[in-house]
Amino acid sequence: MSESVRLYRYQTLLGTRRAVPTRELLSELEISLATFKRDIAKLRDQLGMPIVFDRERGGYVLESNGASPLPGMWFTPQELVALATLQQLLVQLQPGLLADTLAPIKTRLADLLKTHGLSDQEMAQRVRIVHAGKRNVLPQSLEAAASATMRRRRLHFVHFNRASGERVERVVSPQRLVLYRDNWYLDGWCHLRHALRSFAVDAIDAPRVLDEKAKDMAPEEIDAIVYHSYGIFAGKPQAWARLRFTPERARWVAGEQWHPEQESRTLEDGSYELAIPYADDRELIGDILRFGPDVQVIGPQALRQKVQQRLLAAVGRYID
Repeated sequence: MSESVRLYRYQTLLGTRRAVPTRELLSELEISLATFKRDIAKLRDQLGMPIVFDRERGGYVLESNGASPLPGMWFTPQELVALATLQQLLVQLQPGLLADTLAPIKTRLADLLKTHGLSDQEMAQRVRIVHAGKRNVLPQSLEAAASATMRRRRLHFVHFNRASGERVERVVSPQRLVLYRDNWYLDGWCHLRHALRSFAVDAIDAPRVLDEKAKDMAPEEIDAIVYHSYGIFAGKPQAWARLRFTPERARWVAGEQWHPEQESRTLEDGSYELAIPYADDRELIGDILRFGPDVQVIGPQALRQKVQQRLLAAVGRYID
């Protein structure tokens, strides 16, 4: 067992209100006497666990000083680094998210890191996230969406539809929070449209978690609606896009996953063909256009024509 698990076992064994002999602890934990001595020293000196040896009763006990024997969190140096790294990722990913809630944990982590000669400030300098196309989201919107999702409660909010410019009140049963291309989305059953929808959390205003229980959907049902097609748009696939990338661009694209069900092959000249299912072509067209002359739409014809029209329109903007 890992060191952190073993240290928690001490509290279980010593929490029986009786003295536990050394030999019993060695047997239960399956450790050597040397490891046992190191554990006792760490429990006392680093983790502040009030463990003492009672000679009269012939074993180890936890002193009752009115405080909980648990110091909070016990981790190995490697586990602390991993946990602190995840915290830094969360803080950088969405500044302000759960700031008040995470503050005590952050302080405790800093103290624990210090006991192992590690610096939380150093970690903050060594972990960095570079965003591209990230939109600002209000902390209260993300916190409300996360709370409603995990507590299985309905969420009321005003949704801003960027396509139409309209603001519409919605009541949604949250199913999943999704981080997609640096932005948060909420997959939820919309009680206005009576269908599953994906809402950009940055387009959610005045969120309010309701007492009413959320409607639950099976994970397989959600996947069938949302994740079988390309990109963030929901819907069952209507067609398969076939793209051919130049040999030069293939060196990058061949290592990318555009869709879990994609099909691909490398041609004799080194070019790379990629086939992906899609229901809505808006996001797909945008991704195709960013490759410029390094990609060609082989099919379907309707998609090929749309991309061609966009490229011609773009060229027209550069003709004086």
